[in-house]
Amino acid sequence: MSARTARTRLLAATTVALAALALTACDNGQGVRDEGPSSSASKPSTQPGRSSGSTSTGGAGGSTAKPAGNSGTTTGGTTGGTTNGSTGGSTGKTTGGTTGGAGSTTRNTPCTGANTKTTATEVTRPLNHLLLTVTNTGSKNCDLTGYPKARFSEAQAVPPVAEETHPQAVVTLAPGESGYAGVLLSGGDGSGANGYTAKTLTISFDSGSTARAALPAKGVYVDDKLTVTYWQQSLDDALTY
Repeated sequence: MSARTARTRLLAATTVALAALALTACDNGQGVRDEGPSSSASKPSTQPGRSSGSTSTGGAGGSTAKPAGNSGTTTGGTTGGTTNGSTGGSTGKTTGGTTGGAGSTTRNTPCTGANTKTTATEVTRPLNHLLLTVTNTGSKNCDLTGYPKARFSEAQAVPPVAEETHPQAVVTLAPGESGYAGVLLSGGDGSGANGYTAKTLTISFDSGSTARAALPAKGVYVDDKLTVTYWQQSLDDALTY
């Protein structure tokens, strides 16, 4: 055998071996076919994960937070700021203005010893009573408030007032008009004590001024039953006690 023939046969054998090896590789199902399923399986598992975590969950969370914020702002502003503030302001101004106006339009000058004349008259009925009359001698209305603080002669104290005679309204005297008060001088049944005859009478008004009222020349008998009424608009009311 020549060297050329040997090389030819070796080349042929090598070719046959390579062909057989290539055929074997093509028949094996674990080569190229394994790469396709592995690559395609990894892609679907990654994409749904990104979509669910970022888009769906994140978007829903943002939407929920915004309405909550708006609700808090609207409720707080309307209830606390507008409603309460407006109501409080309106009520305070209306009440204060109305009350102040009424007080200032109904108040008159007080009746005093300077703008009135005071007289004392002993009456026959009821027994042991004296009628005090105050007449407005001024040019304007005056208010006759409270009751007469009557001091007989040199008495150290003034008689108490009968609380049940308190009038329903302030006694207002127009110019020339008169107001009245009754005085129970003594107990008619003899139950009074510490009696004496008074010859002078001084009347004090709520304004602080005073007036002298002339008594009968013989004077009047008084004891510890001495009581006065509140000032009244009518003579009859003054003598009912």
